[in-house]
Amino acid sequence: MQGLKTPEEKIEYLVRNKSIAVRIVAVRNTSFHHLRDAYIRTLNARLGVLRKENKDSLTADQEDAIQDSLQVLKSTFPPSSLPKKVPFYMVLPAQSASPIARLLWMPTLNGKIENTWVAEELFRNYFTGDGPSPKLKQTSIMSSVSPADQPIRVYSTSGDFHPEFKQNVQQGARWNQLVEEFGKQFGKSPTHIARAPGRVNLIGEHIDYCLFGVLPAAVERDILIACAPSDDPFETAITVQNLDGQYNVGSIDPARAQKDGEWILPIDKTKLDWQSYIKAAYHGILSHFFSSVDGPSPKGANFLVTGSVPLGGGLSSSAALVVASTLAFLAVNDKLKSITQGQLVELCMENETRVGVNSGGMDQGASVFSSSSSALYISFWPKLHASPVPLPQTAPPTVYVIANTLKTANKLETAKIHYNLRVVETLVAARVLARGLGVQVGSKEKVRLREVLARWIGEKGDEGSEDEQIARLKAGLEKIAPEVERILGAGNGQHGLTYEEMVEASGLDKATFDEVYLSWVEVEASHFQLYKRAKHVFTEALRVLQFRQFSLQGVQQVKETAPMPTASESAQHELGRLMNESHESCDKLFDCSSPELNQLTSLARGAGALGSRLTGAGWGGCCVSLVPEAQVDAFIEQIRKAYPPYQSLSKEELDQVIFATKPGSGAGVYDVAEGLL
Repeated sequence: MQGLKTPEEKIEYLVRNKSIAVRIVAVRNTSFHHLRDAYIRTLNARLGVLRKENKDSLTADQEDAIQDSLQVLKSTFPPSSLPKKVPFYMVLPAQSASPIARLLWMPTLNGKIENTWVAEELFRNYFTGDGPSPKLKQTSIMSSVSPADQPIRVYSTSGDFHPEFKQNVQQGARWNQLVEEFGKQFGKSPTHIARAPGRVNLIGEHIDYCLFGVLPAAVERDILIACAPSDDPFETAITVQNLDGQYNVGSIDPARAQKDGEWILPIDKTKLDWQSYIKAAYHGILSHFFSSVDGPSPKGANFLVTGSVPLGGGLSSSAALVVASTLAFLAVNDKLKSITQGQLVELCMENETRVGVNSGGMDQGASVFSSSSSALYISFWPKLHASPVPLPQTAPPTVYVIANTLKTANKLETAKIHYNLRVVETLVAARVLARGLGVQVGSKEKVRLREVLARWIGEKGDEGSEDEQIARLKAGLEKIAPEVERILGAGNGQHGLTYEEMVEASGLDKATFDEVYLSWVEVEASHFQLYKRAKHVFTEALRVLQFRQFSLQGVQQVKETAPMPTASESAQHELGRLMNESHESCDKLFDCSSPELNQLTSLARGAGALGSRLTGAGWGGCCVSLVPEAQVDAFIEQIRKAYPPYQSLSKEELDQVIFATKPGSGAGVYDVAEGLL
């Protein structure tokens, strides 16, 4: 880049010499309006290149889409509204190998597309970057390749994590601060930054560990870990610092047992400690990649952690921390290419159990698999699978508003009476139900409710298309509902079973029952609610499928000239109805709500939400509400006035506890060495 004087010249040089994608990078102290103007010129230049490559065969719709992109950029970010300086890590969107996919990155194209992921799919076949491209074929928006089978995302620009322009700008200063602070504390630059977002579960609560599908989405708030391997090749300890300054810091130093060489990394499961999640992630890496005493040793490292996901707020800050930590350990040990995204999710699920929580996989899956502007349908039987579910265009448009009750949901410390108890109740319910249905279950098998249903209706596995599998599941859920009433609701079932009654209903002797269901977990209850828990699981699983169906109605097959279909107003109300029914079931059948959650969801509906429900494990934390976009400000103000814990909050504090969000991108690693600064 020698001889290039102005920022615009440097930017356009990068663009023209990175033909696989449009990639524009902000330079330290570059004026923002210069970047904007350079980007507009680059779009025009790229349009000329595309015309030449395709022999002037661009259709009118293609020309219009590009011109609309330019117009939106100009009107949305006029020079008078832009800040004077740009953090040097702020990067304009560039991620796909398809130049047109990143060229047309704006969130709205002529009012037809409000979904970046859909835009990539829609224009993927126009231009491949390899010369003239075939005409667009009629293609399903749904990808045939599950994210679970894809490699871990490794990016060379921070902007790839934040495709939307405004979000990218907001995050730039935060990334910049993390890198600079890492240098101050450790005397060197990080080699990688691991990022994992929190998640909001739109619907499908407490059914993932029963192996039923769920429908979450990543949120824009996340955990970041800047990391670098130790300079000492014989060091295995991890030095951990927290940028936020409100948590203890220290060193994590593993050891091997003398007898068998197994790694020892003690974790206190009786108290909540944010470093426990990092220890759990390290233990997983040690066990899977450094189990051999005679093999290579893990590298010591320096970590600097920061996060914007509220702790105990129901947005899965714990899973985000485990995912980010696992990615950081993989990065410093050069293991990022060793596993797929699906294997990463399974590893993180295993890691979180070391902290004492028996997670079902939804939290980790949403954090890892998500793509911006889409929710995810994640299924767990017969294997882990994820497929994007673009949220429908509706008239009028709606958004999801997350509101924190400000009651911390401590999933770890209350596990024996809440989370882990529910896991045991659903497991025992599965055995009792199977016994009543005449389904064979091994005496020491911990069968799940989804497996019982599959055996009962004769499912063989993942036969047929995803839609065919879902149709079979829906029919099975409808068929089993009266059997739940007959088998689990009989006798004292609707009021709860004592321990002795539960053992008898299982058909096992006491010793075997305790070994299978109680030897690995601590639970505490006088009566076990097998009927209520199972009824919630089956009805909630059906609601997930209905929610998915309504969402996909707005995103049908993409045709060459057809505009995106618009969902009717009735579809909004159907989604809201399902959310309300879900909350009612969580409250009355699964008993995972709280007075604060019930109050906040009721206030949300009164303030104009079409639907509102708890999200996350419950017992505190957050609720999520479907709100008409034009009413968001008025909605938040009405909630502020009506919900007592909000009334004394400042504007800045309020913004942290109630906010509108859209689906964000999934977890990945920024390679600092390969990055464009």
